[in-house]
Amino acid sequence: MNNQLVMLQQAKSLATCAALLDSDTKNRALFAMADQLVSDTAAILTANQKDMAAATHLSSVMSDRLLLTADRIVGMADGIRHIAKLPDPVGNVIETREHQNGMTIQKISVPFGVVAVIFESRPNVAADTAALALKSGNVSVLRGGKESFESCSAIVASLQTALQSVGLPKDLVNLVSDRSRDGAYQLMTTNDYVDLLIPRGGAGLIKACVENATVPCIETGTGICHVFVDESADFDKALNIIENAKTSRPSVCNAAEVCLVDAAIAPTFLPLLKQRLVDNRPSHPVELRLCEQAAAVIEGIPATDEDFSTEFLDYILAVKVVNGFEEAVTHIATHSTHHSDAIVTENDQRAELFLRSVDSAAVYVNASTRFTDGGEFGNGAEIGISTQKLHARGPMGPNELNTYKYIIRGDGQTR
Repeated sequence: MNNQLVMLQQAKSLATCAALLDSDTKNRALFAMADQLVSDTAAILTANQKDMAAATHLSSVMSDRLLLTADRIVGMADGIRHIAKLPDPVGNVIETREHQNGMTIQKISVPFGVVAVIFESRPNVAADTAALALKSGNVSVLRGGKESFESCSAIVASLQTALQSVGLPKDLVNLVSDRSRDGAYQLMTTNDYVDLLIPRGGAGLIKACVENATVPCIETGTGICHVFVDESADFDKALNIIENAKTSRPSVCNAAEVCLVDAAIAPTFLPLLKQRLVDNRPSHPVELRLCEQAAAVIEGIPATDEDFSTEFLDYILAVKVVNGFEEAVTHIATHSTHHSDAIVTENDQRAELFLRSVDSAAVYVNASTRFTDGGEFGNGAEIGISTQKLHARGPMGPNELNTYKYIIRGDGQTR
């Protein structure tokens, strides 16, 4: 039996322990985890330096995803403290019915059991996932990317120390050390020990999990996010939103990848867009990939069809001129990954129609797509952003890491 399978068996054996933890115990552990991360800042940063030194093949924006700083560790700890303050999702009575024979039937929220998360280069995901899993009464199994292995190892070691300090088993949080493809496949197919699998990363990772997993899998992450500038848009508002959505952190899944501009305003708006994203940004100018109509107005790189179906995760923005609201909504329906899409408009009726028409996990009016985030939505962090429709959708917090069961109380009734 290989080491990973032994770890999964151990994790499964603790599922009942995790499910039975009371709120005070879980919250005490979470506060200890947050404090321990800050105490271990030096060790975590040393480990992160090793990862950064080995990651010479990464682009600057992807390196930023990997980089940890003292402030980012404080941010991780603050996220865990926020999670601790959230209501306990376990044991909530969702519904109660009285059977005609006198039985009471209740629908109760319960943990999944063992939640495995496969993620790529962002080491903060290890802390976020471990905290959300514990809060929701689950055991976590973490498999980070090879680029972040040293960082994740240090973070998990810190979290395990905290668990032991409050008298809990350290193996409520687990890190997979097997980096092989076979190891990943085992995690996806060990139905006896893994109750839920969540891939968090790029399209390739998510596709591999969805296609190969035999354990229940929630599709997350890939974000081809659109901002549609309607003909009634306030230009200053639109420019601020697009710049934030594209450039505040281009390597994340809620960054805008496509800008759609109504043809009625394109001759006026597009030069302003170029000025804001290119001319006024000497350090990180955005590469504009333009459709034929946009290219007739401003300079940029001619766009291909593929550009409008690409998650760039970089300072690149595909720009398309559309002939009105309906074409914009149709384009989004064709190319969106159902993550986050926005309209900038001063037309209230059009705004409401956009909210009803666009089939994405998060739909915005006059706001940046960058807000699609567990912390911003009040969860402290998220274990992933679900782009599917079954069970969970959007940023997944503690509530989404619970399923439910029926509890029936009788007094000798038979059927």
